[in-house]
Amino acid sequence: MNMFRARLTLIFMALIGASVLAVGIFMASMLRNSYIESLKLNMERELRIIMTTVNMQQTGTEEEKLEFYTKQAELLKKSADARVTFLQADGKVLGDSDRKASELESHANREEIIEAARDGIGYATRYSDSVGKNLLYVALPVPSGGETVGFLRLSMSLTEIDNSIRNVWFVLLGGLAAVFALAALISYRVAFNITRPIELITSVAQQITDMNYKYRVTVNKKDEIGQLGTAINRMADSLQLQMERILEDESRLKSVLENMISGVVMIDREGKIVLLNRSAEEILGFSSMELLGKRFDQAKQQYEFTQLIQECIESREHIRDEMVFYFPSERILEINLNPISQQGQDWSGLLIVLHDITAVRRLERMRSEFVANVSHELKTPIAAVKGFAETLLAGALNDKETARSFLQIIFDESERLNRLIGDILELSKIESKRIPLQFSPIHLAPFVHNCINVLNAQASAKDIKMTMEVPGDLYMEADEDRLRQILINLLSNGINYTPEGGQVSISVQHVPSLTGLAEADQVRFTINDTGIGIPKKDIPRIFERFYRVDKARSRVSGGTGLGLSIVKHLIDLHKGSIRVESEVGVGTTFKIDMPLIH
Repeated sequence: MNMFRARLTLIFMALIGASVLAVGIFMASMLRNSYIESLKLNMERELRIIMTTVNMQQTGTEEEKLEFYTKQAELLKKSADARVTFLQADGKVLGDSDRKASELESHANREEIIEAARDGIGYATRYSDSVGKNLLYVALPVPSGGETVGFLRLSMSLTEIDNSIRNVWFVLLGGLAAVFALAALISYRVAFNITRPIELITSVAQQITDMNYKYRVTVNKKDEIGQLGTAINRMADSLQLQMERILEDESRLKSVLENMISGVVMIDREGKIVLLNRSAEEILGFSSMELLGKRFDQAKQQYEFTQLIQECIESREHIRDEMVFYFPSERILEINLNPISQQGQDWSGLLIVLHDITAVRRLERMRSEFVANVSHELKTPIAAVKGFAETLLAGALNDKETARSFLQIIFDESERLNRLIGDILELSKIESKRIPLQFSPIHLAPFVHNCINVLNAQASAKDIKMTMEVPGDLYMEADEDRLRQILINLLSNGINYTPEGGQVSISVQHVPSLTGLAEADQVRFTINDTGIGIPKKDIPRIFERFYRVDKARSRVSGGTGLGLSIVKHLIDLHKGSIRVESEVGVGTTFKIDMPLIH
């Protein structure tokens, strides 16, 4: 703090000294400029008077001219008290009051001569080698018959001005020394009064920095320093309270992380692992001591897992995937990768949550296999019933109308059972991921048009208008058969649940990525109907298998309860998403977002 006090004193002295020095420089400069300007006016006036008495067209030999103008110059110097020079129009010296004209070089390139020839009068200030002094030169052109026949120049010494300026500087420096002495005394006193309370405040601030929040500043004044001390005390109170809360929250968070069943891994913006809870250690098979501080790609993890982390870092978007891990034991993990952003930063790291879903997937596989087996066993007798019904419909019975009615019912039910079994088998295959997708470019305008043509008969039977809005130049990459299955299923649902005379529409649009990467662009399918709508409480469950909002209506429409579940799984296989907006009695809108390129 003593160093700060000395610096503050020096700053005050420097400010005062600089102010006085600047004023002195300004005064000296103004004095010199004023004197020179006054001298210029006087010299110009004298030159013009001299010009009325001088003949610049003297005849005779060169020697006679030099002698004549030299005498004229010497004579004029006595009255003007200045050096007088006569020059020809080409700059040659004809006569000079202080030097022999023959010894002087041409003055054609002198600043005052050039300016006089251009502007009618010329000024210059420079050191004269011939005289050995700083001189002020003033030159006027001598006209005759509209032409310049020569120049007349006066020059006067600036020694007197320089001496005056030197005296001003002596006075200024003396005053500056006295001011410095007085400023040093005043500055030290002011600096001491400022820095002493700051020393005390700094001492308390250092204690707070060392996390000792019990120290407080003793406030004796109500000035700015006193206000600063009060603010420091309030800050200490606030910091003490906040640190207590932070420690409490940290303890809770640590307890939660350590007791979570799910594994949690955090990676910072440099790609280093900075957090690992106990469940993550068990799932990954490595202790935190082995992984903390290492880059994710140097942590001896499964290659697919490392690639998934790299993909999330590059795309900076949430990624959810399932993966089979073989170390330390074979398990199926659900992996959620979430980019982390902090205030003022677009990217600060990555949070990975690992769920062990081995048991869940095993149960689902067992259930799918059971349904597939049962459905397969039922398909044969159902096919037989269907065959008998077709045979009876083709024959003749005693009561043909009744027989035909029952046979038609048998046929319809067999069709329903057949569709049900087909959907169960389809869903089982999709859930078990036994359906490889064949991606290919699809021109969406004719593709959607064909899907609508397939359903035109069904729509016409209910007088439902079907419309489409698809850009003619839009293409995407997808499995053509599965995409057709998705759209036809949703459009068919729209027709089934829309009253007669309603409308079903489909629109497709290109959705650019917010990151600007073409690989992340999406295609959005919007399917809208004016049907009965879905209650809000049922919307979260409509993609469950066999879930029906209106069971009676579903049976009448011939639905199996599996269509939307199949759609959801097929969209997931395409790395897409689907959401629903609906209002009872108004209609339903399905929005599907799928990658433009896979």
